[in-house]
Amino acid sequence: MAIAPSDPPETIPIHASLFVDADSCPRQLRNIILKAVVKRRVATVFAADRPLPDVVQTENRNLTDADGNRLVHMIVVEKGDDSADDMLVALGRSGALAITRDIPLATRLAELGMVVLDDRGGKYTKETVRERLSLRNMMTELREYGVFFERTRPMGAREVQAFANALDRELTRMDKEHTKFGP
Repeated sequence: MAIAPSDPPETIPIHASLFVDADSCPRQLRNIILKAVVKRRVATVFAADRPLPDVVQTENRNLTDADGNRLVHMIVVEKGDDSADDMLVALGRSGALAITRDIPLATRLAELGMVVLDDRGGKYTKETVRERLSLRNMMTELREYGVFFERTRPMGAREVQAFANALDRELTRMDKEHTKFGP
């Protein structure tokens, strides 16, 4: 069952290690994330302004991690600018992993000490995300002046593989850190 922002605090997952901006995450990548989450037993939050059938279906399987915490949480927020973003920032924590293609959100999450992956496998940290945000802001201004028209390349097999590899690398890194330092 999906969690709404008005639910009692005890139903909001504070143990999650992976946070997904599901509004902007293509189904193809959500499938990769869901398979990795189930295989590695990583507690994950998906936030969106509507229930996503693939996520809800996995959530309804009631899978748990080694501590008995549910693996998949679908949080449905009210429709509106930045509703899902604000929820992810409120739940995020240092050392966790986030997935979003939204650079301003990536900046907010990285400032919390999270590692952020974009939908092409790009990695952003507190140290690197500001440069990407500046570039994004400059390109937005150029588009507004009619000087530049950005064309996003379609998501092909190469981009999907780059994302899957980056996700695997980060989950492996997190697993090693968890093993090294304990829960």
